[in-house]
Order: sequence, then C-alpha cells, then structure tokens
Amino acid sequence: MENKNLIQKSIDTVRVLAADAVQKANSGHPGTPMALAPLGHILWSEFMHYNPQNPEWANRDRFILSCGHACMLQYSYLHLTGYNITLKDIENFRQLHSITAGHPEYGLTPGIEVTTGPLGQGFANGVGMAIAQQYMAERYNQPDFNIFDYKIYAICSDGDLMEGVSAEAASLAGHLRLGNMIYFYDSNHITIEGDTDLAFDEDVSKRFEAYGWHVQDLPDINDLEALSNAIKNAQNETGRPSLIKVRSHIGYGSPNKQNSAAAHGSPLGKDEVRLVKEHFGFDPDQNFVVPDDVSAFYHEAGKNLLKMKIIGINSMKIIRKDILSLPKNMNLSLLENYPKDGKKSFPYLNPVRK
Repeated sequence: MENKNLIQKSIDTVRVLAADAVQKANSGHPGTPMALAPLGHILWSEFMHYNPQNPEWANRDRFILSCGHACMLQYSYLHLTGYNITLKDIENFRQLHSITAGHPEYGLTPGIEVTTGPLGQGFANGVGMAIAQQYMAERYNQPDFNIFDYKIYAICSDGDLMEGVSAEAASLAGHLRLGNMIYFYDSNHITIEGDTDLAFDEDVSKRFEAYGWHVQDLPDINDLEALSNAIKNAQNETGRPSLIKVRSHIGYGSPNKQNSAAAHGSPLGKDEVRLVKEHFGFDPDQNFVVPDDVSAFYHEAGKNLLKMKIIGINSMKIIRKDILSLPKNMNLSLLENYPKDGKKSFPYLNPVRK
C-alpha cells in the first residue's frame, strides 16, 4: 500500500508541477501534462531505457512528444529522473534563454530527441527514427548479440492525427512493418476550440488497423495495470507498429476546468491552481514542490532500468573477434560512451539570429 501511495503521489507531483509552471509563465498548456502523468510515470519508471548521465547513449530508447505543447510532461520526468534539468529550469518554463522552451527543442535540452512544433511532425520523425534503428540493427547486430535494439515511443494528439503528414508516415510504417514503434494516441476529446467532434470524429483505431498497425484501446489512462499490460503487448508485437489509444481527461484534477477547452493552451488561474493542489493533497501556499521520496523514487527507477539493460548486455559474453572488428566509430563503446567528436561527422546548421 505504501508503494501504491508513493506512485500516486509521484504522478500527482507531475500534475501540480505542470499547473505551477504554466501559471508562473502565464502561458502554456497545463491540461495534457495533467492528463498524461500516469502514462509518463509508466514509461519513465517501468519501460524506457535511458541514461541521464549520458543522454546520447546510442542504444537508448527514443521518446518523442509529437504534441509538443504538452512539454511540461516531458520536462517534469526528465528533471525527476536525473537529467540536467533543475527545478529552477522548471520554474523558468517558457522564459527567454531558458532550456525549458514552450515546445521541446533538440540541442537545447538534454533528453529531447527532436524538436516538435508543427503538429504531425514528431509523429513522422518517429517513423524515420524507427527506419534508422532497423537499418543499424541489420547492419551491425550480431548473431548472438543485438547492438541496436532500442524502441521508439511517442505520444500524439488528435491535432497530430488531423495532419496529412502523420497519415502518410503511418501508412509507410505499416507498409514497412516497423515493429519497433510504440505510439500512444491521447484521446481526450478536447481541442482548443472545444470538443473534437467539431472537426474530428473518425474512428482512429480502425484507420490504423487499415494501415497495418497493431491497435489497442484503453478506456482509462489512470488504470496503471492496463497501461503496463498494453505496453508489454506492444513490445511483444514485433511485426507491426503499435498504437495504444488511451482515453484521458484534460486538466485532470482541476475541479472547474477538467474536460474543457479552458485547460488547453492557457493557465488554469491562481485560484484554480490552489484548488488543484488541495485536490491532490498538496499545500496550496507552496509552489514547485517535489517531495524527497518522489525524487528518490524516480532517480532510482531510472538507474534500475539502465542496470537491466546493461546486465542483459554483460550476460551475452560479447567480447568476440567479430564484434571487435566492427568499424571504429561503431564499436561497443557506443553502448555507453558516445565519441566526443561524433557530431563532427554530421552536417549541422548553426542558427544565427539577427
């Protein structure tokens, strides 16, 4: 029971952080992070393999937040699991020169795999990443050892699925049978204008089944056991990309704005944030609070997931001539140590602001 209570407190901490950050910035999107906190908890504490001390570890799982406006979800979990994102950075959400911008930006913030601005873009980026993983695995994996076996996890919104680019990318992913993709569709029934029925009433599950995807529908995002089981099913489905449709409630825990467009794209308001904190058992007079046991829980969870991956690697007894004969820039050091000059081999456009 104690662990169950700690898990719930951990999830609610992310919800309150999102409400606080958007309120302080007086700009942003609190509703979806509050709704998706259970999904973030499951991913960062049970499934994804990552290394906060080495964010560019080559065999890390990739996470993409295609609905980038919900970035306080990602920033919160990156902070809690030990990436170089401080609580002060969370407080500086959406401020000039802050590393916690209004949308995730690659190269600005550790742990961000791709910049996601226009809706649908992150969805398509993930398909490209999945193709890249398949290519690297085919070229470098060994008969008794997988050097590259990471997965692509992504969250997309109704706005993402309204865009043509996501439809084209989804069709290609199904055609290529990219079984290393696990996508989550946040079905919260709300857009910034109001109910999604105003412009979007298709059966998303049937559309993706027609694309050749493995599809699961979950009626309640707060059912952690169901979420966990669905992800396990998706991991076991290696011959098709997976879509897990989750029913969530935007602004979850907000007494007056849950399930409404008022929780989409603007602060909840000082009085409502106080009510949110009271609802979740937090002190309404304190801001940006991360309980010590919550911080310790997520730091330990990240370490354990990394240990699981490394233990699996070591158990393979991988010191073999054919492994060591791989090209120097693709040897086993990539499992933990990205070459310091690795980026020099890639073209890079240095932006100049005038």
